[in-house]
Amino acid sequence: MILRTAVVVNTTKGTTLASSAKLATTYGERRQGLLGRSSLEEGEGLIIRPCKGVHSFGMKFSIDVAYASKDGEILHIISPLHPNRFGPLMLRAAWILELPQGILSKTETVPGDILAICT
Repeated sequence: MILRTAVVVNTTKGTTLASSAKLATTYGERRQGLLGRSSLEEGEGLIIRPCKGVHSFGMKFSIDVAYASKDGEILHIISPLHPNRFGPLMLRAAWILELPQGILSKTETVPGDILAICT
């Protein structure tokens, strides 16, 4: 399965969170997520759309997670989400961005910031 890629920008801060984020939009792509990966490198990410919650069961590494509204507003952040954990269910979320651990703090990304997906 070949996923499309996109750039994810924090338009509030003017920073790039991921220069090569995979778009997981089908049921199979969303279900697979990052399972089977041994790491997520800086610049990489996964956009899961639609999505209201995530888990890290079966993952081998921790990640940063940003829950976003349909307008791209960050509603909630988990930094980090360790392996074998549940993230909260956010009913207002339209999509979720998964990133390497530490990227959200490095870019000073916080709830209320606006994200844009550039395909």
